[in-house]
Amino acid sequence: MSLSATQKRQRFLALSAEAAACIRCPAMCARAAVLTELNGPVDARVMFIGEAPGRKGADRTRVPFSGDQSGRNFERFLESIGLARSQIFITSAALCNPRSASGANRRPSSSEIRNCSDFLTRTIDLIQPSVIVTLGTVALEALKLIHDHEFSLKNDAARIRRWHDRLLIPLYHPSPQVLITSRKEKAQLRDYQVVSKAIRKVTGSLLPDFR
Repeated sequence: MSLSATQKRQRFLALSAEAAACIRCPAMCARAAVLTELNGPVDARVMFIGEAPGRKGADRTRVPFSGDQSGRNFERFLESIGLARSQIFITSAALCNPRSASGANRRPSSSEIRNCSDFLTRTIDLIQPSVIVTLGTVALEALKLIHDHEFSLKNDAARIRRWHDRLLIPLYHPSPQVLITSRKEKAQLRDYQVVSKAIRKVTGSLLPDFR
């Protein structure tokens, strides 16, 4: 049964409130989940999934991929294909910012990702995106907890794949470290052309008027 726009928004607000009250991860109880209407429209056709909110980024701004260099890189890559934030929904494998004992960002643990998996599953089920773009290995691996796959960045980066009745495009994370060590900016700009191609494939229209 399809939901009306009002019903969909109400269910998302309830899901957001549940995530805000979550205390499953002891190391993250002092931080708030980044899952609100600032993540994007609930009728978005395209969903981006990152690793986790950054300490200087979304954990501070409450907007995924904003306020730090990863966010600035991501914004530049979106602009390269004429894609606006108002057209996409952005979430992450872990909804709260994981930090080391020194206060620095760290990769979310497997248990933290499992604890958030239900939220990611329900977010995908509610938004119903036609295209999912994962940013980095953690996000791609998190999808295995929802519906198993054998994709990897090494073999499938910037390739359009089928996953759980949707188009999936695994991409590298836009962090400055990744741009230096794993995927240069020119390559990542080419990768985003594949995202544009996938959107045209499912909508039959050119960017940006695809919603």
